[in-house]
Amino acid sequence: MARAIGLLILLAAGVALALFLRDLGGAIEMTVGSTFVAVPLWLALLALVIAFAVVHLLLVGWRSLRNWPARIRARRAERHRRDGDAAVTRALVALAAGTSDQARLEIRRARKLLGDTPQTLLLTAEAERAAGRNDAANEAYKALAAREDGKFLGLRGLLRDAMERQDWPVAQRLAREAEAAQPGATWVREERAALALRTRDWREALALSPPTVTGTTRASLALAAAAQEPDAEKAAELEKQALSADPGFAPAALAQAHRLEAMGSPRRAKTVLQTAWAAAPHPDLAEAYMAGEKDSLARVKAAEALTHANRTHPESRLVLARTALAANLTGRARAELEALLASGGADRRAYLAMVDMEAVELGDSAAGRAAEAKWLRAAAEAPPEPRWRCYACATDHAAWAPVCEHCGTAGRINWTGTPASAGGTLTAS
Repeated sequence: MARAIGLLILLAAGVALALFLRDLGGAIEMTVGSTFVAVPLWLALLALVIAFAVVHLLLVGWRSLRNWPARIRARRAERHRRDGDAAVTRALVALAAGTSDQARLEIRRARKLLGDTPQTLLLTAEAERAAGRNDAANEAYKALAAREDGKFLGLRGLLRDAMERQDWPVAQRLAREAEAAQPGATWVREERAALALRTRDWREALALSPPTVTGTTRASLALAAAAQEPDAEKAAELEKQALSADPGFAPAALAQAHRLEAMGSPRRAKTVLQTAWAAAPHPDLAEAYMAGEKDSLARVKAAEALTHANRTHPESRLVLARTALAANLTGRARAELEALLASGGADRRAYLAMVDMEAVELGDSAAGRAAEAKWLRAAAEAPPEPRWRCYACATDHAAWAPVCEHCGTAGRINWTGTPASAGGTLTAS
């Protein structure tokens, strides 16, 4: 409305100016050779305005004619974009409905209209995968990965295919490329961690494990990485990491003690075993601590040195009783075993040790056989001895391993004589 009023005012001003010039009179005179021309002022001005309008219309017409092909192309591109977007939508609907053939038909139409954009290439790959044409899908993913704006999407698709084919070396390479293309992506880090577990690359699994993985799980990864490490210093550092994560983790303490003993430091090795025993007694620690003692009385003293920091623990009493019995110190052995039975923490091993005790003290007599029978019956009803068990699937193992071969869970094989402290779950398959 304001523009219309302004135009009317402008027209009115122009008409008023024209009338004023007509009333004013005057002429524009021109002499060309012997020819004299006189044109009224208002007519000259009118001719000038008309000439300007004609020139302007000619210029506008020329510009419009010159831009006509570009406008035709723009309208065609807009139509293609509109039709292509509609084809993309139909392809998405077909994929969601599970009609892969229809999806492939629509996405071919979209690529013809829109070209190879990241969206059309991704939909092409997904449609080909849905149709079971993995080779064609991978070609689309490769084309997508070759573009800077779609590299991560292409690598993700190729990584998924490599993992389904269990081509772990290719999958690891693609995961590293994907992380380089999208640094800090949580999904890539999780996939790399899963690949490290599947390929038993324990050092990378340890480096990629989330902060929630602590305790025995982290100790297991660190110890497994130490076993794979060819460099002795790095392996020793990884063993220290394992003990730092779980001071009572017997396999790590044993590995570090063996390394120190091989380096000529038996005293430091025994200190490591004593520290681990104080945190979580384990029979393998006692066996390693007393391995160098041949004399039975010396083994009793070694057992006392090992258990002094955790004297009343059931495992400590059992070790002291067994070593005392082996040294024919039956009185001491009986005192330890009776204290163990009275504590309520005895398992089958304590009752079987009482059987051995009666055999030593009473021999092959009626009283001895009766006492042995009594303890054997008690042993049959007693809790079983501790063992290595996967806390994910409850499978028992003869020895510790970094991963349960039954369920594929890493870091959950714990000694049942101590509380499980997994600190997170890692799954390998």
